[in-house]
Amino acid sequence: MSQVQYGISPLTWTNDDMPELGGDIPLDQCLSEMAEAGFTGTELGTKYPREPEVLVPLLKSHGLVLASGWFSGNLMVCSAEQEIANMQDHIKLLKAAGCKAMVYGEVSNSVHGDINTALSKRVILTESEWKEYGKKISIVADHLLHEHGIKLSFHHHVGTICETEADIDMLMDVTGPSVFLTLDTGHITYGGGNPVSVISRWGDRIGHMHFKDLRLEVMEAARSADKSFLNAVLDGVFTVPGTGDVNYDDVFGALKARNYEGWLLVEAEQDPAKANPLTFAKTAYQNISGYAEKFGL
Repeated sequence: MSQVQYGISPLTWTNDDMPELGGDIPLDQCLSEMAEAGFTGTELGTKYPREPEVLVPLLKSHGLVLASGWFSGNLMVCSAEQEIANMQDHIKLLKAAGCKAMVYGEVSNSVHGDINTALSKRVILTESEWKEYGKKISIVADHLLHEHGIKLSFHHHVGTICETEADIDMLMDVTGPSVFLTLDTGHITYGGGNPVSVISRWGDRIGHMHFKDLRLEVMEAARSADKSFLNAVLDGVFTVPGTGDVNYDDVFGALKARNYEGWLLVEAEQDPAKANPLTFAKTAYQNISGYAEKFGL
């Protein structure tokens, strides 16, 4: 049986891109409710202390460990050497916490964090730009893996250079084997792709998994109105696994076929005033653990 662990992002409680969503919820409440729902891991959030000697014992006091942490990449403007220098504090934290993967997202030219910019305005790279980017991120990933034992797991994301299934294929094609993927079931669906086909094609290079569900009706309305990513989030485009339109039987079947091992990390961006975090966290745990058990993960 494949070995998996269950984690949840603090985004269910407090949104990193819109701190006003859940900004009043104390970190202690967030961590205690994660554990109450059944999770054993979490990822970094804006309210988390970044000193290893503070964060690791804090998580442990709630029965939690750090599964990973997002790093905002700037390789479109930085050299590989500059990027490696910029991430040293982040590497130190992840290593101290025993993390095996870094969630890396390119944000230097993204539109996903701007509530006033439509998703149609995202930057699309040419093939030559992808090749240059691939060289740089491969250098960074080699450093992470060979010097620190951490997999750079690239997070494709709506509103960034890597949004569609074709973008993921290009990224994987132009990078070396040390570049892995954080596959996000919600973002690939929003980007018009299919998580099952990505797992089937690139399963050996999936270093980390994010599970968010998606409400297709809300997504289609947001696309047709050319809304910003954050406005779609406010509209409720995402939800926890098993409560939207992603076919998780197919997703877990594909993960089982690829013998995926690692974190099953729930990351559902919702307004906590509309979607009670503890209620949705409990539902998420019941659903993903149920799917994993059903498919032998």
